[in-house]
Amino acid sequence: MLRIRNLKCFYGRIMAVKGISLSVGKGQIVTLIGANGAGKSTLLEAVCGLLPRWEGEILYEGDSLKGLDPPAIVRKGVSLVPEGRMIFPPMTVSDNLILGAYTMIRKKEDAAVKQDLERVMELFPILKDRYRQPAGTLSGGEQQMLAIGRALMSHPRLLLLDEPSMGLAPLIVEKIFQTLEMLRNEGMTILLVEQNARAALQIADRGYVFETGSIVLQGPAPDLLEDQEVKRAYLGKDYGGFYDH
Repeated sequence: MLRIRNLKCFYGRIMAVKGISLSVGKGQIVTLIGANGAGKSTLLEAVCGLLPRWEGEILYEGDSLKGLDPPAIVRKGVSLVPEGRMIFPPMTVSDNLILGAYTMIRKKEDAAVKQDLERVMELFPILKDRYRQPAGTLSGGEQQMLAIGRALMSHPRLLLLDEPSMGLAPLIVEKIFQTLEMLRNEGMTILLVEQNARAALQIADRGYVFETGSIVLQGPAPDLLEDQEVKRAYLGKDYGGFYDH
């Protein structure tokens, strides 16, 4: 579904991503792991049209995304859950969600928007309870659920997530990652940037390890979980995951 070839991303004269290539197959969860500043978020920005300067090739469903602005990329079926959530605190949960459906509303697909709202409430029942509350009154975990729900309101086929577990309690992380698994099992394709390497690799089909703008290791997620270098650098001494008891 997504194929990236020889991608180079720049901030001014600084090359943040250094000629990487990767692919995300339809219906897969693919995770990018690595330290802060390794280039993972930059890659997502390039895919979403948020990065003004990049070189190489980004193909989505066989079509190049070069030169497309973010709204056009959203209309093609790509949606981003950004790092830090970036919800609109004064607006209600309802309004934040409806805002995510702006491309659908412009096409007057009211029935589809209603159906997507119902699906988000099914995935995250707490949002139904908080529907009329200002988004800024939600807990961190609830805000992350709202950010994911807002992204789903554009009816994406490819969902990009940037550090969805950041700052959240383990039980909330477990809930969010279980939801991502459910979406994958329903056919959605997911590209996940995540510092919680253990949790990400436990649900992913494939992973890529980033270091200073380059891919240094890649392979099936179960293999990366057992790789000694990945364990040493990213998984720590306590190798128990949230699915282990």
